[in-house]
Amino acid sequence: MNEISIYEQVFAAGCVFNGVMRRAALVKLIAATGEGRIRYEAAVTFFPHSDDEDYAISYDAYFSKVLYDAPGRRSKKRERQFFDELRGHIDELAKKAGGEVMWDRPLRDPRFA
Repeated sequence: MNEISIYEQVFAAGCVFNGVMRRAALVKLIAATGEGRIRYEAAVTFFPHSDDEDYAISYDAYFSKVLYDAPGRRSKKRERQFFDELRGHIDELAKKAGGEVMWDRPLRDPRFA
């Protein structure tokens, strides 16, 4: 399947994973297409962000949830719905990981595909 990040943004965060304090989170809405199928996924990666210039993403604290997987193709209407619901899904994933995304403290501007 071919994957594309429909949306991604980095936020301040708090999470201890594998004994390492994570101070930032990369939040994504991903679409994957191939063989006549479409899959949408919400994902968050917590990473150390030890200073203002540190954006080295570590993927050991990566959590995701499949939102939709069915025959078909990309749909702007469906993508808008998943984008509107993204925070709730990410909050759920973060809570399971023992972390928190600070939505009111973005560290980078959003990127849309």
